[in-house]
Amino acid sequence: MLTKRIIPCLDMTEGKVVKGIQFVNFRDAGDPVELAKKYDDQGADELVFLDITATVDNRNILLDVVKRTAKEVTIPFTVGGGIRTKKDMQLVLRAGADKVGVNTGAFKRPSLISECAQSFGTQCVVLSLDAKRIGNQWNVIINGGQTDTGMPAIEWAQRAVKLGAGEILLTSIDADGMRQGFDIALTKAVTKVVNVPIIASGGAGKLADFKDIFIEGKADAALAASLFHFGELTIKDVKKYLTDHNILVRS
Repeated sequence: MLTKRIIPCLDMTEGKVVKGIQFVNFRDAGDPVELAKKYDDQGADELVFLDITATVDNRNILLDVVKRTAKEVTIPFTVGGGIRTKKDMQLVLRAGADKVGVNTGAFKRPSLISECAQSFGTQCVVLSLDAKRIGNQWNVIINGGQTDTGMPAIEWAQRAVKLGAGEILLTSIDADGMRQGFDIALTKAVTKVVNVPIIASGGAGKLADFKDIFIEGKADAALAASLFHFGELTIKDVKKYLTDHNILVRS
């Protein structure tokens, strides 16, 4: 069995890390580079940076933060937000990111995924999929959680992987910030239909939630934000708990 990854997420706006609930009501959580360095030192497997207002504000991602982070950390990190073209992705990779997350830009123009995969490799292309339960299905939500596309999340995940996405960052808007556990049903539904790694995001509130998303949700990695940012748990706490429950993690 492959080892499971623990990934802190840094949601950024205007150069600061923030954390909200269900994509609204954000509060300041600190400096992105300082937090990245802290998580690197704590033993995080990877990092995810999401410039959550780049698309809504119609601006490019903050490359200066990417460059400064690349100088401070040794672990891989993914950067997303405001990626609309292959050139955008190239700039982020040149700034030091290892992978790039595509969301709204890819949904509006799916060929962006294949263009980037062909140019940089599927391992660099992460589909950032924000999903919300609408009726009896999960829909894809774009524009920073503001627009319901009406497309089933399962369908979009399958299509994106065929186009060349090498990984999916799957965020449950319903669970985000609620700290009631990851959305196991959503995660399991997506892992059943694609053959790329799934990073589960949204809802971590206690140690057992990480175990549940790996065992029941079949996720390959678990992402969390506020639990780590505000010092309630450390990466080591989570990894020790998982090890004690016979779940393989990286040391």
